[in-house]
Amino acid sequence: MYNEVSVVGTVIAGLREVFPFVVCVDDGSTDGSQQAAREAGAVVIQHPVNLGQGASLQTGFEYALGDPELDCIVTFDADGQHRVVDALAMAGRIKSGEADVVLGSRFLDKRTQMSFAKRTVLRTAAIQSRMATGMALTDAHNGLRAFSPQVARKIHLTQNRMAHASELVHQLAEMKPVWVEHPVEIIYTDYSKAKGQSLLNSVNILADLLFR
Repeated sequence: MYNEVSVVGTVIAGLREVFPFVVCVDDGSTDGSQQAAREAGAVVIQHPVNLGQGASLQTGFEYALGDPELDCIVTFDADGQHRVVDALAMAGRIKSGEADVVLGSRFLDKRTQMSFAKRTVLRTAAIQSRMATGMALTDAHNGLRAFSPQVARKIHLTQNRMAHASELVHQLAEMKPVWVEHPVEIIYTDYSKAKGQSLLNSVNILADLLFR
């Protein structure tokens, strides 16, 4: 999370109804998000400065892997755009042994509402990612994901900011785990758009994929 004080408590409360262990990686927030997350029942790991989402994911993986009883890791954004019911279903597919990695896709059903321009940009990004990695993804930049501990131990993200999503897909392609996509709904609100779900952000993702 990064400066999510107005929403993070509600997000964590919703998660803790079905996930008993919630770890919140605070990426240098200055608005009191840490206290709100703790009060909602999360374990909070803090970065002293803002490093970016890639660094936060890596910190979260490393902390969670310290639990000897860990059976699944789910990554879940702090801004309220993901649905707990989707995360629960994805974790179930990991724990059942069906897959080692479950990747959320907003293009496998029609729940997610987005503009034509945003849809086109994200579709193009998925095609580019497929060509670069051989993984037939329909949604290469979805933050809702589930991993087995065995796969999580092999993930080593070095791209702290926007490029981390592409780096993650490339690492998975090299590992060749059993993976599936799962239909998820992304809830776009004025708040989540302001926090990074705007069309401009999607264009930046595409530019990063094409020119990095």
